[in-house]
Amino acid sequence: MNTKLTMVLRIVLGLVLVIFGANKFYPFMPQPEEMSIAAASFMQALKATGYMFPLIGAVEVFSGLLLLFKKSVPLALLLLAPVTVNILLFHIALEPATLVPGLVILIIQIILFYAYWDKFKTLFN
Repeated sequence: MNTKLTMVLRIVLGLVLVIFGANKFYPFMPQPEEMSIAAASFMQALKATGYMFPLIGAVEVFSGLLLLFKKSVPLALLLLAPVTVNILLFHIALEPATLVPGLVILIIQIILFYAYWDKFKTLFN
């Protein structure tokens, strides 16, 4: 696989994760004004737990930093997999109009999984 493409995708995904993960600790991006009642209720429930947003944010920031500094990229991709699945399921079930960013993250992650496949082969034997 093209190493320059892999590097660009790794950095882009890392930046997205660090920015959106940090936003869960210190909200600096505006919240969407138009959100379905179900999506808003789900987000309120996550906030009400007191730990889910910090946990998700920590996983995103940690994974993003690993990707940015090219340290343990396979570990970062594994940690990010359940987060990506939940992003997709949230948008498919509750906010289908905003599905594109989740699909972009999924596609980048699949490409990076393929690029690092030699590190994952033993998990699937």
